[in-house]
Amino acid sequence: MFEYKLFAKSVLGIALGGVISLSQAHAEQVPGRFMPVIGQASAPVGHIEFCQNYPQQCRYGTNTPLVVRLTKERWQELLDVNASINTQVRPLTDEQLFGVPEYWTYPQGAGDCEEYVLEKQRQLIALGWPPSSLLITVVKDLSNGGHAVLSVRTDQGDLILDNQISSILPWYSTPYRYVKRQSARHASAWSAISDKRVTTVASIPE
Repeated sequence: MFEYKLFAKSVLGIALGGVISLSQAHAEQVPGRFMPVIGQASAPVGHIEFCQNYPQQCRYGTNTPLVVRLTKERWQELLDVNASINTQVRPLTDEQLFGVPEYWTYPQGAGDCEEYVLEKQRQLIALGWPPSSLLITVVKDLSNGGHAVLSVRTDQGDLILDNQISSILPWYSTPYRYVKRQSARHASAWSAISDKRVTTVASIPE
């Protein structure tokens, strides 16, 4: 099973437990594990409105972003939260729920991809995960449509929690083209991603 192998690899040769600090420079020394972040990007309109509605969720900032050591307990938390939210939230579009093309909020039993991401982020923070390790991420899906996933920054690389794929995968193993994500330094800021991998998603202008 992939998930077991990923966890087994993550703890091989390291001590269990704890949250560790990892600079961006150090992260970039491990090719492929971490998304190549290249600078500032504009925030999605939906996230700007979310921050207006939930300002306390967008005030977090730090000069020392953290990654999380992927212990057995932490890995199980990811599995549990990802599975429970994917099961509990019914997939409905913002048009169906709110009558508008885009609206980000916490799910009340139903939602689209952003609602899944926001709830997973909220529950993991409640479990003690640092906000700088849980980043909303915008991608292009297999139809070149916009899609949101949750990037989890660990000492084993960036992992993806998704409502369309049940398994937790390294970012480079998902069938998406990565566009931008929440900044690890401030919850209301966004960073561009330079995803030049050959994927199943066509490269089209933003």
